[in-house]
Amino acid sequence: MSRLLRALLGALSLTLAWPALAIAPPAIVLARDYQDGQDVSRYLVSEKLDGVRAIWDGQTLRFRSGREIHAPAWFTAALPKQPLDGELWLGRGRFAELSGLVRRDQPDEAGWRQVRYMIFELPEASGNFSERVAAMTALLAQAGVPWLAQIRQFSVVDRKSLLRELDLVVQGGGEGLVLHRADAPYLTGRSEVLLKMKPQHDDEAVVVAHLPGKGRYAGQLGALRVRRADGREFSLGTGLSDAQRRDPPPLGVTVTYRFRELTAGGLPRFASFWRVRED
Repeated sequence: MSRLLRALLGALSLTLAWPALAIAPPAIVLARDYQDGQDVSRYLVSEKLDGVRAIWDGQTLRFRSGREIHAPAWFTAALPKQPLDGELWLGRGRFAELSGLVRRDQPDEAGWRQVRYMIFELPEASGNFSERVAAMTALLAQAGVPWLAQIRQFSVVDRKSLLRELDLVVQGGGEGLVLHRADAPYLTGRSEVLLKMKPQHDDEAVVVAHLPGKGRYAGQLGALRVRRADGREFSLGTGLSDAQRRDPPPLGVTVTYRFRELTAGGLPRFASFWRVRED
């Protein structure tokens, strides 16, 4: 074997063995559940959109996992160079349709014409949240992009007013509310700066096992065994469609589940599968 051929084969084997570089998830603000007794007058309130979280770093649009969203070139070319955080949204009750659209490697041009990028934060921007809301308004007005919009922020005086707003959103087919401390600087991670308020609680867990079904579900998925961020495991056996029981979410994927409350031991009570997290 010639020296040149050996060198080429060595370079090829090194290339094949080299691990793919993982993209680190962006540091973003995450919400905690609203608890009774919190002073809601200190927060700005908005509707919690049933969309797909999207982070724009000034050049690339990404899921919260860091994976690139393959939006059409015209969609991202007109976005400001300043980082943005928000939700890709088609409208209330259209999450499944949206999820299928934004996961495609080759963007559906006609489908994306219906998508709006609803902004609720300016990552790493200075000032408190009220000031950043004003900056968002000015930035979006300057951009003049029809598919770029701002989630409406408003104030409430007390919990009674907050519950009234929640009822209006839910009756209209919305998911719930988000509360953001008006005086807070830009912070990442999960804290009391950002709260979510919904008729039901929800959280995320990673699928670690597929449990076999019995009776009518014999030969199919009976339940998902999932692990929370704190390492505790439990099973999700309700909320799954027949199609998901035949072709269950793969191991390692993150799913969102809903529940009414926590048990005395800290596990979700009446937990049910909601959907695979889009990332």
